[in-house]
Amino acid sequence: MENSTRTITEVDKFIRGLPNDIQSIAEALRKIILDASPALVEEYKWSMPNYSCKGLVCYLQTAKKHVNLGFQKGNELIEKDINNLLQGSGKTMRHIRITKIDEIQSDVFTSLIQEAIALNEGEYNVQSK
Repeated sequence: MENSTRTITEVDKFIRGLPNDIQSIAEALRKIILDASPALVEEYKWSMPNYSCKGLVCYLQTAKKHVNLGFQKGNELIEKDINNLLQGSGKTMRHIRITKIDEIQSDVFTSLIQEAIALNEGEYNVQSK
């Protein structure tokens, strides 16, 4: 499935408005997220791109000097985070902070995104019974 059919204008505009280096990181992460699963839906809410599949999965939060790839259920992903990339101490959310394009680890990020989707699908299965 072609990514362009799954991206939304609000997120295009949001990314275009970012500084060039941050824009490059956000675009690369967006591609990794959408490539991780054809089931992910891109949304723009809370002033940032969000991706959901049977509930929120991950989001992109941008700042002047970095982009956070955030996970709504990041605390439940800790054991899958073999590279210890997840940061944060909130009740549930965790994020990976990316300050340079070469810090992006496509395979590692993809596997965490897929694990996050699996968490939602597990809950969905429980709720739907």
